[in-house]
Amino acid sequence: MSDQYDLDLFVIGGGSGGVRAARIAAAHGARVAVAEEDKWGGTCVVRGCIPKKLLVYASEFAQSFNDAQAYGWNIETPTFDWKRLTSNINKEISRLSGLYVGNLERNGAQVINARAKLVDPHTITCGEHRLSAANILVATGGSPSMPDIPGSELAISSDEAFHLAELPARIAIVGAGYIGVEFAHIFAGLGSKVTLVHRRDLVLRGFDEDIRRSVTDNLEHAGIKTHFSETISKIEKDASGYLRATYSDGESALFDQILYAVGRNPKTADLGLPEAGVKIDERGAVVVDDYSRSSVPHIFSVGDCTGRIDLTPVAIRDGHAVADALFGDSNRAIDHDNIPTAVFSQPPVATVGLSEDEAIDRGIRVEALRESFRPLRATIAGSAERVMIKIVISKADEAVLGAHMVGRDAPEIIQTLAVAIKKGIRRADLNRTMALHPTTAEEIVLI
Repeated sequence: MSDQYDLDLFVIGGGSGGVRAARIAAAHGARVAVAEEDKWGGTCVVRGCIPKKLLVYASEFAQSFNDAQAYGWNIETPTFDWKRLTSNINKEISRLSGLYVGNLERNGAQVINARAKLVDPHTITCGEHRLSAANILVATGGSPSMPDIPGSELAISSDEAFHLAELPARIAIVGAGYIGVEFAHIFAGLGSKVTLVHRRDLVLRGFDEDIRRSVTDNLEHAGIKTHFSETISKIEKDASGYLRATYSDGESALFDQILYAVGRNPKTADLGLPEAGVKIDERGAVVVDDYSRSSVPHIFSVGDCTGRIDLTPVAIRDGHAVADALFGDSNRAIDHDNIPTAVFSQPPVATVGLSEDEAIDRGIRVEALRESFRPLRATIAGSAERVMIKIVISKADEAVLGAHMVGRDAPEIIQTLAVAIKKGIRRADLNRTMALHPTTAEEIVLI
């Protein structure tokens, strides 16, 4: 720590990664300031993981009401109030955002509500402030990609989906990554007629092939109409006020809303990074090493703006590591292998480790153990719900390389299994473990 600068660390971005780094650095005794131009909490808290998961909970009740009748419950016709739901979600987001600010201030970090920009490698301007810092952390997250087509300004992104005044009666969702698939199930569960438009024939590119097929098959069971191997070429407002989407095959359809979920881009424009000597790639992502250090030794970056792994827990771990390396007694590179992830479709997806194809591409001889079955809960209810579990095992040493699951509670189950895979379990370890019956998770040790 040096008196040459106003601060020991300046953090640009009040999301999960930046706030964790700032809080830990301040706890180490560093002089820290954090700037955020929007709401505190970043993508995850404000317009991502948290509000989206709350929407998922709300949308799951429709299926639960249907199942309840088979279990002997007499339920009057339920009604849904979109405005009440969104109002309650907004209250919770405001509470969480306040906690972020409170935690920073309690640890002694200076909180600045303004957009920050680098003037030179050590100087930052934000609002009326002009500060110098020995170290700088860029944690500005990402922003949604939108198409370059006629009428694209009429569409919305996932950011705006949380703030719609009304629940759309008909909505087209373009893109079938985790955001598109999740919102398709959310709106379908809440009562909208949903069309999922995707340029490929399977959803969730990058996931294990069996997972992709299982989730694609489940779309129909959820009442989601699919328009695969197509894109939307233009959007027009109809005379009645509806949006007319024209597909690349020439067909068209009317919708109340058209939501694009075709990826997110690093939010690094106009931050002064190139001028400060920070290297960014063709997507605008900050290029960093294993220690989150950029091409300028005292400028670091974590989270979605690095283009590494766009997951909140990764940003938090990386931010914590930067603070410890600069002001603590630990200088470690975070291990980004075997990171569990989930897609909160209905039923949800969870996965950790290598897919079968990834293992094969690495030259590993594998055995893939698969199990597909109807869960006990669905038998009385008569629903079409199914569970799919897949374990990828190395033939050489029987190491468990990956676990993939589609089914109710899959994220909770795979999170626990991720610990075991991180520890290097073998097939024999699964075989020796007694099943907990009757559960869905028992199939992992019986497969």
